[in-house]
Amino acid sequence: MSKPVYKPNKEFAKNARIKNMCEYNDLQEWASEDYEGFWGHYANEKLDWIEPFTNVMDESNFPFVKWFEGGKLNVAAQCIDRHLDTRKNKAAIIFEGDRGDKQIITYLELYYNVNRFANLLKKKFGVKKGDRVVIYMPMIPEAAYAMLACARIGAIHSIVFGGFSAEALRDRIEDAEAKVVLTADGAYRKDKPYMLKPVVDTALEGDTTVEKVLVVERNGEDIEWVAGRDYSYNELIETQDVHCESEVMDSEDPLFLLYTSGSTGKPKGVQHNSAGYILWAQMTMEWVFDVKENDTYWCTADIGWITGHTYIVYGPLAMGATTVMFEGVPTYPDAGRPWKMVEEYKINQFYTAPTAIRVLHKMGEDEPKKYDLSSLKVLGTVGEPIDPPAWKWYYEEVGASKCAIVDTYWQTETGGHIVSPLPGATPIKPACATFPLPGIMAEILDPATGERVEAGETGYMCVTRPWPSMIRGVWGDAERFVKSYFGDVKKDGKPVYFTGDGAVYDEDGYITITGRTDDVINVSGHRMGTAEIEAAIKKHPNVAEVAVVGKPHDIKGEGIFAYIVLKSDDGIADEVEEVKAINNVIKKEIGNIALCDDIVFAPGLPKTRSGKIMRRILRSIAKGEAITQDISTLEDPSVVEKIENMVKSK
Repeated sequence: MSKPVYKPNKEFAKNARIKNMCEYNDLQEWASEDYEGFWGHYANEKLDWIEPFTNVMDESNFPFVKWFEGGKLNVAAQCIDRHLDTRKNKAAIIFEGDRGDKQIITYLELYYNVNRFANLLKKKFGVKKGDRVVIYMPMIPEAAYAMLACARIGAIHSIVFGGFSAEALRDRIEDAEAKVVLTADGAYRKDKPYMLKPVVDTALEGDTTVEKVLVVERNGEDIEWVAGRDYSYNELIETQDVHCESEVMDSEDPLFLLYTSGSTGKPKGVQHNSAGYILWAQMTMEWVFDVKENDTYWCTADIGWITGHTYIVYGPLAMGATTVMFEGVPTYPDAGRPWKMVEEYKINQFYTAPTAIRVLHKMGEDEPKKYDLSSLKVLGTVGEPIDPPAWKWYYEEVGASKCAIVDTYWQTETGGHIVSPLPGATPIKPACATFPLPGIMAEILDPATGERVEAGETGYMCVTRPWPSMIRGVWGDAERFVKSYFGDVKKDGKPVYFTGDGAVYDEDGYITITGRTDDVINVSGHRMGTAEIEAAIKKHPNVAEVAVVGKPHDIKGEGIFAYIVLKSDDGIADEVEEVKAINNVIKKEIGNIALCDDIVFAPGLPKTRSGKIMRRILRSIAKGEAITQDISTLEDPSVVEKIENMVKSK
């Protein structure tokens, strides 16, 4: 059955940057016929160059592609300095804390705050171009200052999500060989303080490359201070100069690292470089959200994820927008919190995850009716596919059936959106990512032949030409970069970028993402590698074997389901306690985000005679599906029925 089609709001479309599908098709045709001309045009139009680039793209060493060679710029200057003549008194960041505390930071104030931070890093801590700085901070304005200060002096920042454990933090510090850690004593969540600095202290025990730790005193909790290593941001920042010359950066100089889970246990340090990343961050802000000069835009993500990088800080500020930063939880003190903020700040674009939409729908179905949401023009979703019931509520109750829903598809590695509706142009089908954005040559390919699949056939979601904001490498591991992203699919005999996701075209060419094809679970829009979770669980002394799979979850999209074979059943006095103990190991090694929703203590795992665990069978059992594949070749076929019975009895 075909999905209903929602056409763009005619009044909105009149003033949209891309007004109809004819304009979209013209842009895509231009890119197809003159790829370098297309990107060169926008690079000249959107970016302020210190020195102009001499070559748009060099793919002679594919997949190590270079963009805008010869060009010099500074990303922090793109986000701040160039706006000072026309927007210095405009709100750059509106901050609302968990407890309702508020700050409005103008572009001029942002300039001063970032420069102070940059001078502190450079003069007090000796941070220089190319040094790695780890940021482990809550959602407070100082986190944005820290990012932009690193960009200003040419340091490479690596943000670690504040929910990750000391072990996960240490792994990322070690891999990046970070010189400095920027953190806070803690923050607030549901009006209660939580701590970050003690996690940093644990992560830095023993030998480490970290020389200094800078602490923002956010909530005034007592913390340990290590003499000669730890410094108070609050004490030092006031004496710093408000002017700091921005470092002249090459187009391809690294801007940041962001670690993401993959199909092996070790997280990958995804590297993004300067010019191409900031260009696409700005272009997608303008095209996908259609943000205008006087709009107020709110993305609810955390800066610890790529969404926060591109669509809270870099993208909005590059185009001179007003961006909202929110420290709290959308459902605290009640499920009306987001809609109250929309009303108060007259928010025009609202961007959140399907998990949040499902929670807000479940906890406060009628809450949107209590607030004036008439300022909203565009609604967005990110991180995972959105189910039709959540889409319908979002469209009708939040958007009053007049706001386009841009269901954006992209990844840490892509830097910005690659497939998405355009709010003034694209007729939308619920839960469809729709079409590739102009300039993005994305196709669903048959992995065996490299040919575009027919409508209704599931294939691999690929991008067949390099684009400016694509991943530039895996930090310190060129071989892993090539193998992870360019080793699975070829088109016309040449490797192409494979996203790791399956997808399908409908009869009208609309793209729907069907989910991961590898051992990666999408939990509330955050990718968790099963190998990383399994490696953590194996550190429990009574675990002999483990296999982790994803299972559909009403709120989170996917939950984590672990099948565990214990070394001995004798030690289990209480299965509930054993589950708690295993989840405590995960919490210590990774963080709360990776806790298992379901754990089954199995008598064994379904393996081939060569020892390969058949996770496909385990996924089917977790979903309650019938086992259709041949199990006669398994080492012990009887184990499948035993596991099925155990799962059914839970």
